[in-house]
This record gives sequence, structure tokens and C-alpha cells, in this order.
Amino acid sequence: MNRDDHRLIGQDVHFLDVLERASRVAPLDRPVLIIGERGSGKELISERIHRLSLRWDQPYITLNCAALPVNLIDSELFGNEAGAYTGATRSRAGLFEEADGGSIFLDEIATLSAQAQEKLLRVIEYGVLQRLGSTKQITVDVRVIAATNEDLPTLANEGRFRHDLLDRLSFEVLTIPPLRQRKDDILPLAEHFAQRMALDLGRTMAPQLSPQAQEKFLAHPWPGNVRELKNVIERAVYQCPKDAQAIDHIVFDPFESPWRPQKDASDSTLPERDPTSEAASNMAANMTAKNITDDANDLSFKERVARFEQQLLTEALKKERYNQSKAAKRLDLTYDQFRHALRKHGLL
Repeated sequence: MNRDDHRLIGQDVHFLDVLERASRVAPLDRPVLIIGERGSGKELISERIHRLSLRWDQPYITLNCAALPVNLIDSELFGNEAGAYTGATRSRAGLFEEADGGSIFLDEIATLSAQAQEKLLRVIEYGVLQRLGSTKQITVDVRVIAATNEDLPTLANEGRFRHDLLDRLSFEVLTIPPLRQRKDDILPLAEHFAQRMALDLGRTMAPQLSPQAQEKFLAHPWPGNVRELKNVIERAVYQCPKDAQAIDHIVFDPFESPWRPQKDASDSTLPERDPTSEAASNMAANMTAKNITDDANDLSFKERVARFEQQLLTEALKKERYNQSKAAKRLDLTYDQFRHALRKHGLL
């Protein structure tokens, strides 16, 4: 971790409430669930909880559950014996054994398979696990801190996440407000990251945002939250002349260019940017207002609403050439909200 990357900067009252609650729950040996959009600082909150806990001097292990294939998650978390699966030539301890006595941070926990969820529940409830390919029980003492940007109660009601695991994880639920709701924190964060970037560039002073640039920063929706803001301000400082006192030019989307590749419907050889799944594109092409409402009299109110939501999603995708970011903006949704809606309706 680079210098002071661990700092949590903010003065927004809702953000400060999350920090206070994180500090309060830290000494308690209970699971914590952190909810927040991408780039909002979930891992920093988790690290704060570990550092302020009684386990501060013990291992702190992190894993993005979405980064591994489903068939490798079990082995990564709970370990395996030699011969447990093809390629397992030796016994291997999992992350829970490595974290024994300390804490483990599981990001994107909604992506865990049903089998991994069951094993995780057993570790939390009884402090025991079994390596893949073994019948021997291993006792571990690990505090679980989990995070997601999904609506876990809804997933549980849909049968896609275990209710009992959700109950165990939700001793304390910390929901981080998105940056667009923390207007008072935007400029202080920008100043902080600008100063750090200036140091990296060997400059003694960081240029300030001009009044026009400040207005742009405050008006931007920040779908990528603090992570996006950091990239934008660092890019601005890097591109700003050394002797400039103020930053006037802001590039929010580094991909914007008059020569940016576009998907041509008549040219299937060009790569498509930010595509939806094949199911979504097929549905966008085939679903019309007519075939959505033809059988409306046979549907319940809930089913009619679902059909209408599907129509809005697919029409937005079609109009934006299946670019999910632009389709989300068209519907006045964040990128994460749009992706959740696609998953909800089986379009992703």
C-alpha cells in the first residue's frame, strides 16, 4: 500500500456516521457486512475495522470472490488435499487457515457459489472447515468482513443467496454513501489526490482547480466514486503544465475521441465496446411494446411491471448500441444499478 492510501477523507455527515459505526464495531468479534458501489472505499472501511480490532497485529487477508472461477473458490478459501481435483499435486492451506487469528475480507461476496456459501456459514457459526478432498475438520478463528454492491436481501428472497448466511453476516451492516451524495467531500478529496500526484511528479506545489473546473467536479455524477475521482484529478495534474497555477481542462472519460472505434452494424469484424450478454441483445432485438403487452391480461401486476422494466432496459440498450454505461445514463441510473437490473431480469 502506498503512503497514506489507507486514509479515509471526508466530512459528509453520512460518511462520518459510517466511519464512527465502523470504529464502534471494530473491537467486537462479530461479522460485518459492507455495502457500497464500486470505488466507494469498501476495502478501506474493512481495513479500518481490522486495524481497530483486537486482532490488529494478526493476519489480514483479502479476496475478491468475483476474481476466481467458481471451481477454484472452494480451494482458495478452504484449501485442498493432494489429488482433490485435476492439477492438485500437493496439499494446500486455504485463506481461512492463513488468516487464523486475524480477519478475512471477502469482496463481491454475492458471487459465491451455493456450496461456498454453505462452507462459509459453517466457518462463521462453528469455526471449522474441511479442505477439499478431506474429511478432517480444521478449527480456525477468523473474523469475517464481507462486502458487496448487490442487494443481498433481494438475492436471498430470490433463492440466490442463503438467508441463514445473510443473517450471520449482518450483525452490523455499513452502507457507504456514493460520492455523488457527498458533495462536500469532492473538492477536499480532489485536493488531496492532486497534492499526492504533484509529489509523484517531483513538483513542490499542486495546481488548484479553477472555479470552472470545480463546478464540473461538483456536477459530475462520479459513477466510479472515489476511485474515479482519483484517476481524473491525477490525470489533470499530470497533463497540466508545470508552471500552471490552476487546472482548467478536465478529462472525465479518457476514451473520448473523434476516432474512437464504433461498432458498425454492417461490419461484424470490429470489436464491440461494453456489450451486454447475447441474451440481452437478442431480447433487445426481438422484444417490442406489442409483444410485451399482448398477453398483459393474463399477467399479474408484478409480472406486468417486470415486463415493462425489461422493455425499458432493452430499448435503452438498443438505442445506445449495447453500450451499458450510456444505456444507464439514458435511464438516469448508475452503472451498478443498471447492471443489477439486467441481472434481475436475466439479461446478463
